[in-house]
Amino acid sequence: MTVNEKIFKAYDIRAVYPDEIDEDAAYIIGRAFVTFLGCKEVVVGQDMRSSSPSLFDALARGITDQGADVIDIGKSSTPFFYFGTAGHEAGIMVTASHNPAKYNGFKMCRDGTVPIGGDSGMQEIKALAVAGGFKDTETKGSIRKKDITDDFITHNLKFLDSSLSGKNLKIVVDTGNGMGGYTFPKVFERVENIEVVPLYFDVDMTFPNHEANPIKPENVKDLQEAVISNNADFGAAIDGDCDRCFFVDEKGDVVTADLITALLAKELLKDNPGARILYDLRSSWATKEVIEENGGKPGMCRVGHAFIKKQMREEDALFAGELSGHLYYRDSFVTESSIISTLLIINLIRKEGKALSELVKPIKRYFPSGEINSEVGDKEGKMKELEGMFRAEAKVTSHLDGIKLEFDDWWFNVRASNTEPLLRLNLEAKTEKRMEEMRDRIVAIIRRKRDEDITQAS
Repeated sequence: MTVNEKIFKAYDIRAVYPDEIDEDAAYIIGRAFVTFLGCKEVVVGQDMRSSSPSLFDALARGITDQGADVIDIGKSSTPFFYFGTAGHEAGIMVTASHNPAKYNGFKMCRDGTVPIGGDSGMQEIKALAVAGGFKDTETKGSIRKKDITDDFITHNLKFLDSSLSGKNLKIVVDTGNGMGGYTFPKVFERVENIEVVPLYFDVDMTFPNHEANPIKPENVKDLQEAVISNNADFGAAIDGDCDRCFFVDEKGDVVTADLITALLAKELLKDNPGARILYDLRSSWATKEVIEENGGKPGMCRVGHAFIKKQMREEDALFAGELSGHLYYRDSFVTESSIISTLLIINLIRKEGKALSELVKPIKRYFPSGEINSEVGDKEGKMKELEGMFRAEAKVTSHLDGIKLEFDDWWFNVRASNTEPLLRLNLEAKTEKRMEEMRDRIVAIIRRKRDEDITQAS
């Protein structure tokens, strides 16, 4: 048995099944995981891809052969899995998130919900898996099933303000045929006076309607149309494993995740005055301003759930938001949850008595470029070039994640992709004209002044 070391990514294990990842790899990873942690039990969940059951079986066999018990929590979204791992030694979920059906893989946690990533155990597990040669244990572990559904529902409903349940709302939820279609109905059937219009709730991880990745505008079009045609109060677009979400206001307009971070920070700070709130460095200036205006203590963080969760724990942050749609809650085991985020938006609209577009309008203060990706061979060299050109003018320079330079009326961040030869640019300015001017200038430098189309992904 061998393992392809290329399947080990920055935040998880993910690859094409069965060409790059298969049952033999799953078995070896199970043994390597237990060997690395020395754990006695592992919580294991799985999404509903066609390859997940056989990968689960092989993974569980590797775990038990290495002497640890498996707690099988069955079909899981990622937030469901995180809830199941809380209070346990370790956990693995069989999933490839929003990736197409041909992919599968594993998310791994230690000490309950602490993620294992590139600099927090992934390299050690990879080395053990590639080397093989595991020592046999005297006693093999066992597999036992555990139903956590009712407890999961109860936990999520703690975030709903039941005193406002008399105010009716209609929402459209597009789960993109992913695992949100499994967990969202279980929670929302217990929420009073909320009419949920379901969009693609049938779990089919071949994703027949659209890719379950709401960061791409084309994947949110059906939701936007459904919100308008149903005269709904807002819409929620959920990714394949249900840990990311994007929101659409009653007019069908997407509300970017940095502005949602600002809105939810405002809501959460009402009961937690002075709390620490984190936002990723690509967020609008408005996000920091709203946190400060509402008595919070803002903190900037780098991109990636392993980094953000680590910083949240170190700084005891109440909440953190990421431009990719990950929204993290200290009171939900320092993990992200699209269901909790949706419940908090419901609270906010009910309390304020205003439409989502009205709530967002005061914090649409600046003009963002959206994320612009460019293929670059020497990513580090290009970032140094940009810094050299603009650093003298900058008021603030940060190397938290790539480079970020802030000026009087605009800022930009350029960071390298972990998996592709891409540089990702985010830029914002105080006027649309300034944003367009500096966007075009920075993109031209990144692309060595080649006259080609700007590729945008938001």
